[in-house]
Amino acid sequence: MSEGKRIISMSHGSGGKLSHELITGLFLKKLNNPILAQLEDSAFIQIGDLPLVFTTDSYVVKPIFFPGGDIGKLAVYGTVNDISVMGARPLFISCGFIIEEGMDYTLLEKIVDSISAAAEKARVKIVTGDTKVVERGSGDGLFINTSGIGIIENGVHLGIGNIKVGDKIILSGTLGDHGIAVLSCREGFNFQSEIVSDSAPLWDMVSGMLKISRKIRFMRDPTRGGLGTLLNEVALGSSFCVMIEEAQLPVREDVRSLCEIIGIDPIYVANEGKLVAIVAPDDAEAVLKVMKGYPEGIEARLIGEITEEHKGKVCLATMVGGLRIIDMFVGDQLPRIC
Repeated sequence: MSEGKRIISMSHGSGGKLSHELITGLFLKKLNNPILAQLEDSAFIQIGDLPLVFTTDSYVVKPIFFPGGDIGKLAVYGTVNDISVMGARPLFISCGFIIEEGMDYTLLEKIVDSISAAAEKARVKIVTGDTKVVERGSGDGLFINTSGIGIIENGVHLGIGNIKVGDKIILSGTLGDHGIAVLSCREGFNFQSEIVSDSAPLWDMVSGMLKISRKIRFMRDPTRGGLGTLLNEVALGSSFCVMIEEAQLPVREDVRSLCEIIGIDPIYVANEGKLVAIVAPDDAEAVLKVMKGYPEGIEARLIGEITEEHKGKVCLATMVGGLRIIDMFVGDQLPRIC
């Protein structure tokens, strides 16, 4: 009997366990090199004495306009944030458009205006691009691909390999805002208060953090797959445990309510304007204070620490005194949100 045909499902793009298996079992296996093997959101590239960060991403959000943003704004901020959390100052972006035949020109113009405004706010330049048009029914309106380059200044080096037992974990704000904003718009959920995407550029806040501390070990933004997936990527194969406290996880009440109604855990829902920082214990309070001085970090919280027990796991200390293992999500909670 021949082996069953293997196919790609929507869950392979969710950012969870199947995404990780696809990346490590196929892409990394076939394309492996020392830079790619780091599996960071952005690649660290040293060209002579010039330390650069390079990243790429594709945006397939549906709908393309949602409360708090649109696919253009999302593409710019998502790219500059992947650069920023590596400790690099974003400089240049490329922008590729895959446009479905029949798209309203006025809507496309509105998105390009949004890209221009977002790039200006993030202080980056769109320096190259590409345009393709596909047949009606082939592109779902519009897809955007962006790549970005940034420069690391002052010898900053962030990465999972820097993390030590005792380090503190800081989250810059509320969980799940972007994913639930997109879902609410797509499904037509009505709330007394509108849930708005948190899409925002993070470099100003990151720059402020780096200026007051040389002991920030690691940063990343909890986008696809949310906080739960990000922390599992940190803990996977490590000699430590990522321990977080349920009572310290900030979630807006309207986001929490909708998550409870439809059976979604906000710990796995995407954000587009938040970051997680792992910081040496003696600098954690100073970094937290600086973060709170920026609009993107006003609700920042110390949510946990790196411990020795339960190595390679992410553990949640629950509000009732128990301990819950936070595994990498299997499946696809919210398709097409970034």
